[in-house]
Amino acid sequence: MYITRRKFLNILTVSTAACATLLAPITTWAAWASKAFNATKLDDAYQNLFGTTTLTASDKIVLKLPKIAENGGAVPVSVKTDLDSVETINIFVKDNPNPLTASFHIPEGTIADISTRIRLAQTSTVTAVINAGGKLHSASQEVKVTIGGCGG
Repeated sequence: MYITRRKFLNILTVSTAACATLLAPITTWAAWASKAFNATKLDDAYQNLFGTTTLTASDKIVLKLPKIAENGGAVPVSVKTDLDSVETINIFVKDNPNPLTASFHIPEGTIADISTRIRLAQTSTVTAVINAGGKLHSASQEVKVTIGGCGG
């Protein structure tokens, strides 16, 4: 099959434009969240991500973590809730160099249930913050770490 130079340039231009259009939302979100992920203090991370530091403790959040983690490099964590209108689930580690560890956007109509592994630099409090219905709900648990997972 033979493709003319003009047709090749046309395909290249359309492909480049399509890729740039699809990547724009990802780069916009990354720029928005970068201040929160780069914050070195817990309250700064809250402020940069939510615009406030006011959280309400909730018993409707199920936060599962081990009480003792032998290796802070890969600590399993799961967060589940039956709160209505969940927009995001965020995980913060108080004593990590960068407290915001993970942020998940929950599409409307989706069950709010995530599982992941996080790094803990040392024994610390892990807090799950759920943005639901315009309010910030939280649940916390301390995890003792015997070997730290965040190297400098």
